[in-house]
Amino acid sequence: MQELLLEASWLIPLYGLVGAVLTLPWSTGYIRRTGPRPAAYFNLLMTIAALVHGAIAFRASLSLAPDPIVIHWFKAADLDLSFALDISPVSLGAAELVTGLSILAQFFSLGYMEKDWALARFFALMGFFEGAMTGLALSDSLFLSYALLEMLTLSTYLLVGFWYAQPLVVTAARDAFLTKRVGDVLLLMGVVALATLSGTLNFQELYDWAETATLTPTVSTLLGLALISGPIGKCAQFPLHMWLDEAMEGPNPASILRNSVVVACGAYILIKLQPILILSPTASIALVVLGTMTAIGASLVAIAQIDIKRALSHSTSAYLGIVFIAVGMQWTNVALMVLFAHAIAKALLFMSTGSIIVTTSTQDITEMGGLWSRMPATTTAFVTGASGLIGLLPLGGFWSMREGINAFWYDDVWLVGVLLIVNALTAFNLTRVFRLVFLGSPKVKTRRAPEVPWTMAVPMVSLTIITLLVPAILNRLYLLPDWAYMNQSAVVLLMLSGLIGFLAGALARFSGVWTRSVQMPFKFLQDMLAYDFYVDQLYRVTVIWLVNLVSQFSAWFDRYIVDGVVNLVGLASIFSGESLKYSVSGQSQLYLLTILLGVSFLGVWLTYPMWNALLNY
Repeated sequence: MQELLLEASWLIPLYGLVGAVLTLPWSTGYIRRTGPRPAAYFNLLMTIAALVHGAIAFRASLSLAPDPIVIHWFKAADLDLSFALDISPVSLGAAELVTGLSILAQFFSLGYMEKDWALARFFALMGFFEGAMTGLALSDSLFLSYALLEMLTLSTYLLVGFWYAQPLVVTAARDAFLTKRVGDVLLLMGVVALATLSGTLNFQELYDWAETATLTPTVSTLLGLALISGPIGKCAQFPLHMWLDEAMEGPNPASILRNSVVVACGAYILIKLQPILILSPTASIALVVLGTMTAIGASLVAIAQIDIKRALSHSTSAYLGIVFIAVGMQWTNVALMVLFAHAIAKALLFMSTGSIIVTTSTQDITEMGGLWSRMPATTTAFVTGASGLIGLLPLGGFWSMREGINAFWYDDVWLVGVLLIVNALTAFNLTRVFRLVFLGSPKVKTRRAPEVPWTMAVPMVSLTIITLLVPAILNRLYLLPDWAYMNQSAVVLLMLSGLIGFLAGALARFSGVWTRSVQMPFKFLQDMLAYDFYVDQLYRVTVIWLVNLVSQFSAWFDRYIVDGVVNLVGLASIFSGESLKYSVSGQSQLYLLTILLGVSFLGVWLTYPMWNALLNY
């Protein structure tokens, strides 16, 4: 039975897609009498089936060698486009992470979006979302991975723009889609170039090709930069990082997946590409530089946000920056551990955030306070998620950050400093949010805030328990180091950085001055961080200005040059036609004379050089 389900692992991505199809009668409005809830139940049922199937297959894969599945889709001459799937503990474990968090997010959605008239459409999009992500987890083909990344881009656009009646939501969905499209187009160039150079797009065959490939420095640089462009956009890294902040306009249950496993899918593809990126030292350097800039920059921006979802989303970019650093330094085990620990902790943080938003009807942390006594389950979930994200012993975030510090300890000490800074700033930010939301005196919107209903509390409490069990899961998978070989100095520095961030967040004064300073030096710094280092304004005066200028010139050229030439030809045709009609008499002898004269003139003109040569001779 286990072997049969392992061989049928290619069905796991189809469960979510089937669930999305089953919701269509309700999401399209064909069935109205029963309400939209049956659509949600169908999608939940298919996600449970995917979770059970994946769990059995994962257990069976632990004792077997990786077994790739290749499905030939199109073959013509030397072109062979195939769907290759990697059936291994790593890929099946990634698929289980996606389906597990998906079912918790969908269950959470039943309570969060209980009164939304488009609940069926939301669950249809969530099923589509889940199918694309599980397919990416199992994909062993760059061709298939690119197609699934396009599905994720479309899903992001549809989910961010879910409440399309709001103008701000429409703008956010458009900006998120276009920003990710920039990375997707550049990645497509890299995919086409790589297929031409290697003759294949299956990862295993690409790895064999990369071991013996000899590329010129220019080709390797352009190829490497093109291949990392897609993950840069998907993982919200500088300079394509602004879409994740815009995406917070969508429903919170979608943000649970987007900030945990959706961004991780882009990083997972980057990890798959790492053996090929070795061919391009420039691409590896770019990964480290962009990852460092995003990790520190996003951590600083997060501490100046007063929107609770945006304060957490910027820390997502920061932790994905650490993943980029790890891949650039060829430490893929560090990248995988950071992705795993971050996904679970960040999903729990956004789940508790959704509980706060649905209860208080606000996302502004300056309008909150005193929720700890009114929402104990939500408070516990937030504290557990925050503890699991930063380097707090013995939770998952500690082991992932310790792995990174240990990897960079001897040869790249400055990267150790980057990790410690990110950990300290994240601890400061989460402590700041906790104080403003849960501590202090209740305000108008939190004075009567009740705990969330069981449909939201059950998945939140379940994920709280899972977050606490992450160390046990890592130990079960033999991913925790032996205490005898622990780098004690690294452990002390990691815990010290978290403690410094916590104390700074606990002792800082978050009064009205912090909310909006009137002192010029502090106001400038606060505004610079709150507005993301004015990157949006920088885009407006550079890229957007240039695109507008080119567009205006193109419109002018099309209107006055292209249309002018076409109109001139049209006028010439009209005038010539009008003039020729006066020469039509209806007498055939005149037509023959005209033809004779024309042919004679043409013959003389063609034979003139010959007659001229004879006369001169």
